[in-house]
Amino acid sequence: MRYRAMGRSGLKVSELCLGTMTFAGGEGMWKAIGQVPQDGADALVKAAFDAGINFFDTADIYSEGQSEIMLGQSLKNLGLPRNEIVIATKAFGRVHPGPNGRGASRGHLIDACHASLKRLGTDHIDLYQLHGFDADTPLEETLEALDTLVRQGAVRYLGVSNWAAWHLLKGLGIARQRQLAPVCSIQSYYTIAARDLERELVPALLSEGVGLMVWSPLSGGYLSGKYTGTNQGEGRRTNFDFPPLDRDRADRIIAAMQPMAQARDVSVARIALAWLLHQPAVTSVIIGAKRIDQLEDNIAATEVQLDAAELATLDAVSALPPEYPGWMIRRQTDAARG
Repeated sequence: MRYRAMGRSGLKVSELCLGTMTFAGGEGMWKAIGQVPQDGADALVKAAFDAGINFFDTADIYSEGQSEIMLGQSLKNLGLPRNEIVIATKAFGRVHPGPNGRGASRGHLIDACHASLKRLGTDHIDLYQLHGFDADTPLEETLEALDTLVRQGAVRYLGVSNWAAWHLLKGLGIARQRQLAPVCSIQSYYTIAARDLERELVPALLSEGVGLMVWSPLSGGYLSGKYTGTNQGEGRRTNFDFPPLDRDRADRIIAAMQPMAQARDVSVARIALAWLLHQPAVTSVIIGAKRIDQLEDNIAATEVQLDAAELATLDAVSALPPEYPGWMIRRQTDAARG
C-alpha cells in the first residue's frame, strides 16, 4: 500500500480508502446498496487496516447515520489506534425535516459536525467534506463555518464533493482572500468509463494542488464485467442503477480490459482500479464491499502495473469525444509548441 499527501496538505492517506456506504442498510436506496451488519463491518475494517488502508470514508446521510455509528463502533471493537486512522465524513444532505435540515449554512454545518462526532464516537474528524454545492447559501458563509470548526479542533482538514471546477476555484479564492482554512480535497465520480472529470476539474486540481478522492470507481459495479451483454448479473446495479453510464461505451472498454485481466489471471475490476491508480490527479480511490473476498480483490489492484502500451490502448478506447473549447485550446497549444 502506498500513501499520498492529500493535496498540498501534510495529511498522508492510503491510495485506497474503505467506503462504508454498505454498512447498516436501512430503507430505500440504502437497502439496495448494502446491509452489512456490525460483525461484517468489523471484518471489513480489520481486513482493510491489515492491508495498510488507513483511510475510511462515510457520511451523515449513509443509512440515516447508522454508517457513522457502525464505523466508529468497528474502530472501538477492533482497538485500532485512533492516531493511525484517517476518518472522512460528509455533511450537506437532509438529516431532519424542515428548511434548515440540509445544506451548507453555518447553522446546519456546525450542528451536523457535532452530530457526526457523537455518532462516530471521536473528538475530531480528520477530513470534513461538503457533500454537495449549496446554491442557496453564500459560499463565504459556508467556508467561514468550516474554518470555525477547524479552529475549534473539531475538524482537521476540509474537503468538498460533487463540485464543478468553478465552484472549487471560487472557494479556493475566497479562502485565500479571507485567510480561511483551505479546501485540500474533492471527492468526485471518475472511472475509465466516465472520464468527464478530465474536461475541467482534473486540470483545476493539478493546477491548484487539490487532492482527488474517487467515488464509485467501478461505476456502481458495472466495470466488474458482470452486467455486460445479456448477462445482467447480481449486485447493486440490479436494484439501484446508478451512477448514469453509457453502457455501450462501457462494454467496449471492458472488452479492451479483458485480455489484460486474463493475461494476469485477475479480475477486470482490478484492471479498472489499476487504471485509476495510474492517473496523476488521483490521491485515493474509495472502494466499497459487502464481502471480504470483494475487498481483497479490490485491494490487490494496488499490485497491478499497466505498461505504456496497455495504458495507451485503454486511453484510446475510453477517450472523451472532443468538446469546445477543449479542442480549440489543444489546437492553439499544439500550434504554439510546433
